[in-house]
Amino acid sequence: MGVVVKLFIVIITVLISWIGYKVNNIIKPPPLPRLEETWWGNGDPWRTDKSIRPFRVNISDKILEDLNYRLDHARPFTPPLEGIQQQYGMNTKLLKEIADFWRNKYNWKEREKFFNQYPHYLTSIQGLDIHFIHVKPKSIHHRVLPLLLLHGWPGSVREFYELIPLLTTPQKDRNFVFEVIIPSLPGYGFSQAAVRPGLGAAQMAVVFKNLMKRLGFEKYYIQGGDFGAIILHHLAVLFPEVVLGFHSNMCAIYTPLSYMKTALGIIYPTWFTREDHTERVYPVTKILVDRLRETGYLHIQATKPDTIGVSLNDSPLGLAAYILEKFTTGTNISYQNHEDGGLKNVYDYSDLLDNVMLYWVTGSMPTAMRLYSETFNLNHMSLGITRIPIQVPSGCIRFSNDFYSSDGILNEIYPNLLHLTDHEGGHFAAFQLPKVFAADIFTAVGKFEEFNANNKH
Repeated sequence: MGVVVKLFIVIITVLISWIGYKVNNIIKPPPLPRLEETWWGNGDPWRTDKSIRPFRVNISDKILEDLNYRLDHARPFTPPLEGIQQQYGMNTKLLKEIADFWRNKYNWKEREKFFNQYPHYLTSIQGLDIHFIHVKPKSIHHRVLPLLLLHGWPGSVREFYELIPLLTTPQKDRNFVFEVIIPSLPGYGFSQAAVRPGLGAAQMAVVFKNLMKRLGFEKYYIQGGDFGAIILHHLAVLFPEVVLGFHSNMCAIYTPLSYMKTALGIIYPTWFTREDHTERVYPVTKILVDRLRETGYLHIQATKPDTIGVSLNDSPLGLAAYILEKFTTGTNISYQNHEDGGLKNVYDYSDLLDNVMLYWVTGSMPTAMRLYSETFNLNHMSLGITRIPIQVPSGCIRFSNDFYSSDGILNEIYPNLLHLTDHEGGHFAAFQLPKVFAADIFTAVGKFEEFNANNKH
């Protein structure tokens, strides 16, 4: 490379860095907002039931009979185009196979026993009955650390079932074990939905802070992916005093400076990205095209969730197609080129239908999708919380087929990033790779514990 070219690159680098610095300072997040304790439900705030009530998953025969009727009387599927697998969405050949399994082999009453193997509870927080699973470890010889686990969309508490025994069982060379609290997000599954607008990610952070306080936890660890990561980002920023550490499998960063760094990397990709990861960021055009193709649902749900919600709440097969298509490309985008969507390579149909059923039997898909419209709007985004650095000790586990932020960008939001690992896997990692996931949480929290011990005030 000639001297002139090198000099030109240096000048461009300095210029872009300076512009990024200025932009980052001009578009600084607003002062940290103080969110009100909004009452999201019906009833009288002064007569709140603060009890914690045992709950069992117990769906009526009437709902199950209605489901079977709809499966038996579904309209004929439209055949896929020649030579098309999952590129147009859920292939109806695959959907027919799933429908047959659902109607003839899937046994909800048996699955209810599976769901009820862990203790479930309800408690009223800000006017909403919030459903959660609460599992304590059996060991009395280890320190017990509280861990709040949050799912996202189109997931549910079902994603964590294989993870729970791994986290609540002592691990070799660890002097701690976890007590796990796994809520259903408001409007998801067995948690009530808001009756008025405004319950976005920031407001849900307040709900879960209050839930943990109700359960008697003053400080605790948090873990989230997908919308769970977004909500817990808000929790860590708004209430750092209660968060001992934040572990995330979706450390996505969208700041002005991060965009500048990514643009600068077009000239020389390894400035901010590891050499073995450059294909996850560049060429930018390919990454953007892939992202646009796979996130059409986000725009619909952020603008008109109730419209699509009608159809998904009326057709069980439509609901299954909409959800399971995300599990196909979310696990590995190349699975759209497979006749079976790659699902059999990773999951069991019963496990996948467990997740679908939590939406179907509760009729919660319309209210679940509203989280997008309540979060991705000008009022919520103007809070600027996702651009505020998280000061608590943090750890990121990146999976090869999921959202990605480069090493040189992560410190913008995670100045105390103590743990960073990379693994093969997809967006629903707790569901797909529970052993890898649990081991990473243990390792990260071990580092958080050491950090916290050394930084006591």
